[in-house]
Amino acid sequence: MKKAVVFNLGCKVNQYECDALSAGLKAMGYYTTESLEPADLYVINTCAVTAEAERKSRQILARIKKLNENAEIVVTGCASQKNADYYIEKGVKYVSGVMNKNNILRALGFNNSETLIDIVKYEEPSFLPSADRTRSYVKIQDGCDNFCSYCIIPYLRGRSRSRTIENAVREIENLALNTEEIVITGVNLSQYGKDTGESLVGLIDALKDVNVRIRLGSFYVEGINRELLQSLKALKRFCPHFHLSLQNGDNDVLRAMNRRYTTKDYLEKIALIREYFEYASITTDIIVGYPTETEENFINTMNFAKEVGFSDIHIFPFSAREGTVAYKLDPIPPQIIKDRKHRLEEVRKELHHNYLDLMKNVSQEVVFETKVDDCYNTGYSEYYVRFYVKTDEKVAIVKPIEIYKDGLKGEI
Repeated sequence: MKKAVVFNLGCKVNQYECDALSAGLKAMGYYTTESLEPADLYVINTCAVTAEAERKSRQILARIKKLNENAEIVVTGCASQKNADYYIEKGVKYVSGVMNKNNILRALGFNNSETLIDIVKYEEPSFLPSADRTRSYVKIQDGCDNFCSYCIIPYLRGRSRSRTIENAVREIENLALNTEEIVITGVNLSQYGKDTGESLVGLIDALKDVNVRIRLGSFYVEGINRELLQSLKALKRFCPHFHLSLQNGDNDVLRAMNRRYTTKDYLEKIALIREYFEYASITTDIIVGYPTETEENFINTMNFAKEVGFSDIHIFPFSAREGTVAYKLDPIPPQIIKDRKHRLEEVRKELHHNYLDLMKNVSQEVVFETKVDDCYNTGYSEYYVRFYVKTDEKVAIVKPIEIYKDGLKGEI
């Protein structure tokens, strides 16, 4: 049996696409793995959201050659959409962009490149992922219409397009039979259904009787409203964890980034979420060192993060992406960006500790995934709090005891 490595270098959307490709390869007779190890075939789903992600997407080829210099290599995803010629020149067997991933399965055995695309509708995968892990992903949306000044993704993945409710529900219901948690994901879930006349509320309402934990992926401010929160509240096992992208806590910088909301708008959405879910985990992304960001702007961001009370923050140094508006702006010196990242990291640690301290008083449902430290089973609660518990259970209600490492120690 031939062996294929399907390797993800990007986001949860990429992970879903990798899972679908793995399912297709298995149907073709391959044994598949996510680990970077010796194999006959490598399918690499690349990322280009930052310069660092794009660099790693290029470097992966050298690592593969060391594992098997004669292996067939297929490259897909955002980095290959952005620069297909690089991978072709490196002798990659087949180069695909962000679309037409179904063609990868048909193209094995040929040398080809297919990145020039007209993205007008959602592409359903030929094979649906199987539930072979504790947490499964279901992609319902692709692309983005927002064109933030720093972001290359709309130019690579195209305009927002949505999967039908019928197809999404069918996949979620099937996965729910064999997995503990399903993460509904997309490039921008807030735009789901705007191209089809359907809505995220309609999808959530159709899932109200599905008995599996359901978690949502990243949201833009515009997607949070009372109608959606009411529908989420009605789900049997919704995970009250909202990743609400911020990017900056200063209105001048938000305007420069072409983020179409203010800090006041953002706070109103946070208050609305907490009206329905008292202990909701609110996580976010923040970019430090955007070219127009002053020291005062940055201090405003730190103060705003404290005002919101995030449970965690993903911090990204600004990365200039050729083809975006921000690429033409004069950059901030790297040492200043490094310093701001460090200072915001201290705020992140403080806020994360505060949230864990709050959640010590809340019993939570934990889905366990891996053993650590030879004695603890670890996994995540519905609030995306990591728990460490001495147990052999797969799913359990856990009473927190104390803060431990990056989460909470608890008991059944």
